[in-house]
Amino acid sequence: MTLALRDVRKSYGNTVILHGISLDARFGQVVAIVGANGAGKSTLIKILSGAVPKNSGELELDGQKLDLKGPRDAIRQGICTVYQELSLVPELSVAENLLLGVLPRRWGLIAWREARIRAKEILTSIGFGSIDPAAKIRDLPIAKQQMVEIAKALVSTPRVLVLDEPSAVLSGSDLDSLYALVGQLRDKGTLVLYVSHRLKEVLDLADKIAVMKDGRFVAELDPKKATEDDMITLMAGRQIEAIYPDRRKVFGEPTLAVKGLTRAGEFTDVNFSLRRGEVLSVFGLVGSGRSELVETIFGSRRPDSGSISIGGLTKTFHAPVDAIKAGLALITEDRQRTGLVLGLKVGENINLATMHGILLSMVKRRSNAELMINELSIHPKHCKDMAAWQLSGGNQQKAVIAKWLLTHPSILILDEPTRGVDMATRVDIYKKIDELASAGISILMVSSDLTEAVSMADRVLVMRNGRVLKELDAAGTSEDEVLAYAIGGKE
Repeated sequence: MTLALRDVRKSYGNTVILHGISLDARFGQVVAIVGANGAGKSTLIKILSGAVPKNSGELELDGQKLDLKGPRDAIRQGICTVYQELSLVPELSVAENLLLGVLPRRWGLIAWREARIRAKEILTSIGFGSIDPAAKIRDLPIAKQQMVEIAKALVSTPRVLVLDEPSAVLSGSDLDSLYALVGQLRDKGTLVLYVSHRLKEVLDLADKIAVMKDGRFVAELDPKKATEDDMITLMAGRQIEAIYPDRRKVFGEPTLAVKGLTRAGEFTDVNFSLRRGEVLSVFGLVGSGRSELVETIFGSRRPDSGSISIGGLTKTFHAPVDAIKAGLALITEDRQRTGLVLGLKVGENINLATMHGILLSMVKRRSNAELMINELSIHPKHCKDMAAWQLSGGNQQKAVIAKWLLTHPSILILDEPTRGVDMATRVDIYKKIDELASAGISILMVSSDLTEAVSMADRVLVMRNGRVLKELDAAGTSEDEVLAYAIGGKE
């Protein structure tokens, strides 16, 4: 049994996205699809899910041609897709999201106890049993939301499961659960199409790797013989010599000091300082309090106790606008929900953070947008009048960074700066972070990517259960040591 794509093409107006995609994938396989942002992966996924019609070509399942009229049609054919951007209903519970449309009923009323039991069974069967079925989605960390999204797709027992960056926000035991689940699905005969920028996991999980570039499959690789460098070179069309910049050795005075910062139920007694021109990374597993900490520093949440000092002066931020005025900027972990207004043009998004209380002229706004698009190499080059949703994930991330750099911050906070971003774009972002630090900007970076957290930083703060457990010199530590502190192997 196979899923086959034959010369699948897709264009929007005069812009060609897919130039003739062909692929054969067998049931009981994990087929990884890798490619740079903008390579056409998202469009291909949408065609497979029935969300977008192809212009030409054929889809075949078990030798039968598929003419998908919409997502429901794809699901009826046994094809389920888990998108990188979540589609859950935040105000509903986990159980309601999992069983939406098929909630059990008795005498015409929803049988809530039965629904929660059924949801718990589903979650436990796929290794996600730690999630409370009664919890509201909005109250879960984004990693747990991702796990619920995957569980939701499995309710219908699909024959083909498309996973788009499923591991982007996962770490530690959550990652282990995902990998175990993928293995179980393969063993049961499910075809898993696995889209990821985490190249090491691709080599570990996949039976076959299909590499995309510029709307085409340019190579099929055997993961037993391929290397990360092989994939990067094929994806980028060039060899990337250095991924991470050299570390700096000289720093200025402290710019940010956090003392005894506490927010009940999220983090306790956090103390650290950040120097001018330094990159300080915060690493911890999901639930360690990383994002909650930086959001509190930025004024998005109110602390229960402790203090925040900027340049030696104690500050109280009642809202993010107070933090912005003090020279802080925060790039959040979810670019589509809290970083961009997807329906607005790219140029308008880039100017959003600099327009509070100020009316910028149209000429100035266009000039700002063009400046940042060029400075950060956002593609396509003339995208300022495009809607933000039309950009690839990597270019959306660059647009968020551009928006905050226009505020000329002295302290830049980055929460998962390379989530769902290809290696070539990562290198661009790493280079920009290094340039900013060299120019004297202080960088506080939260990352779930252990290699990134160690290799991009000058110091590493390791969090566990809402506390900063250890501060390490990045040049003098290892990924194994950082992880050992994060999971409780060291005290």
